[in-house]
Amino acid sequence: MEHPDPPAPALRAALIVDDHPLFRDALAMLLRPVSPAALIRTAGRLSDALQMIRGLQPDLVILDLALPDAVGTPGVARIRAALPDRPVLAIAPRDDADLDAAARAAGAAAVLSKQCPREAFAAVIGALASGRAIPVQPARGPVLSATATGPAPGGLAGLTPQQARILALICAGRLNKQIAHELSIAEATVKAHVTAIMRKLGVHSRTQAVLAAQAARAGRDLQAGRPG
Repeated sequence: MEHPDPPAPALRAALIVDDHPLFRDALAMLLRPVSPAALIRTAGRLSDALQMIRGLQPDLVILDLALPDAVGTPGVARIRAALPDRPVLAIAPRDDADLDAAARAAGAAAVLSKQCPREAFAAVIGALASGRAIPVQPARGPVLSATATGPAPGGLAGLTPQQARILALICAGRLNKQIAHELSIAEATVKAHVTAIMRKLGVHSRTQAVLAAQAARAGRDLQAGRPG
C-alpha cells in the first residue's frame, strides 16, 4: 500500500537581500504562499544582511547578485560562510551561464534570473524549503509575469530626460505627488509621464517599471564590474 509523501517542512525564517524595496516586497509575496508562517526579514545591503543573520539564523537566503556593496558572486560566498548549512537562492539580473556557474561554485543552491516567471520562483523556493531536488528552470519569461510580449523597442534608451528623472524617483519610492513637488510640475503631468514610461518599457505597473530599470542597471554594473 502506498503512503502519501509527508508534508514539506515549512520555513521558520527567511532573509531577502535586495537593494530595491519594491523587488523585496515582490519576492516576499512569492515566498509567503510557500511558507505562510515564516518570519520574513529583508535587507538592502550585504553588510546589513550579515548582521541580521546572526540573530535570525534564516532557513533560506534569497540574495540579489547586484547589491550596492556586493556585485557578482562574493556575496554568495560570504553568506555561505555565515550560514554553511542553509541554502542560498541567488538572483541574477539576467540569464548568464557564466554568472550562473560562478554563483553555484560560490555555494548557491540555485540561481534564477529576474526574467524568470513567478512559477519558477515558487517552485524553486518550495524545493529549497523542503529539501527536494531543484526543479529544472522553465524557459525564460518576465519576472512576476510583467508582460507577455517583453519590453517595448527602445526601452530605457527611449525615455526622454524628464521621463528618466521621473523613473529614477519612482525607483526611489516617491509617489506622484512627491515627484510633482520635487520637479515643480503638475501631478497630472507626472501621471502622463508615468503612463508613457510604462508604455515604452512594455510593462503595466510601477513595480514592473522599477524591476525593468533595476535589471537594466544591474546588468550594466555587472558588465562594468562595479557596484550600482
